[in-house]
Amino acid sequence: MKLSKAQLVAVIVAVVGIIFFSAKAVIVKLAYVYEVPAVSLLLLRMSFAFPVYVIIALIRKPSSPEQIKGKDYLWLIAFGIIGYYLASLFDFLGLQYVKASLERIILFVYPTLVILITWIFFKKAPTRVQIMAILLSYAGVFITFSEELGVAGDENVLLGGVLVFMSAFTYASYLVGSGYLIPKFGVVVFTSYAMIISCVCVVIHYAVTSNDNLLSYPSEVYWLGFLMAMISTVIPSYMISYAIKHLGAPNFSIIGSLGPISTIVLANIFLDERLSYLQVVGAIVVIGGIILVSRKK
Repeated sequence: MKLSKAQLVAVIVAVVGIIFFSAKAVIVKLAYVYEVPAVSLLLLRMSFAFPVYVIIALIRKPSSPEQIKGKDYLWLIAFGIIGYYLASLFDFLGLQYVKASLERIILFVYPTLVILITWIFFKKAPTRVQIMAILLSYAGVFITFSEELGVAGDENVLLGGVLVFMSAFTYASYLVGSGYLIPKFGVVVFTSYAMIISCVCVVIHYAVTSNDNLLSYPSEVYWLGFLMAMISTVIPSYMISYAIKHLGAPNFSIIGSLGPISTIVLANIFLDERLSYLQVVGAIVVIGGIILVSRKK
């Protein structure tokens, strides 16, 4: 099938957005070299991204304001906390213990968690193909992760894997729960509101738990925080929304399989991370399972 000009542009935008998103784990690992605590690094990311989301929230208005009720704003706060605060926090904490490439492989299973959560809470049973895809995905994660445990021999690797999986779970919960709010607010407005709520949560968390001076780090840390906010948060969030709008979610999910691959390549270049042949096989199995689970019936 020949792509239209608009679809070709959307594919290019999708690929660039996915690569930008995938760079986040690499940037986080680079910042950890300077011994920055996870919460402080998360605050730097949110501080740089916050003004952009506030400006967009002021400019753009909800898609269907007449449908929005008071309880919808309460749910918006809840999903902002779950989807962008907790998911990011678990991810940043997990990256202290696992490779960037392994982190992306574990995070990539979130579509399977969406199906499982929908099954549990909304009684929508998965198809046989989806069940096979879920089992395939987790088999790939097990292959990759068990190899890493054998190489590292460190219980912290297991802790890091659990934390990253919790990030995937909270993000999947956010996707399931926010489904009915997005049509009311619109993707751009909803994302902006949720990110603003997340920023507030991170500031509170930092104020309550941290003792370090956020202004005491080398200039490289702030540049990395800025890159993380712009290149791996703000810009790709809107690029991917654009791509999904023009390609549809099923087609985008196939392109999205580039995520773990691009992270592995970037981690190899910038962090000198190496995956064994068995881990590469595990990554391919995970990607195959997610492509299968994302296909239309």
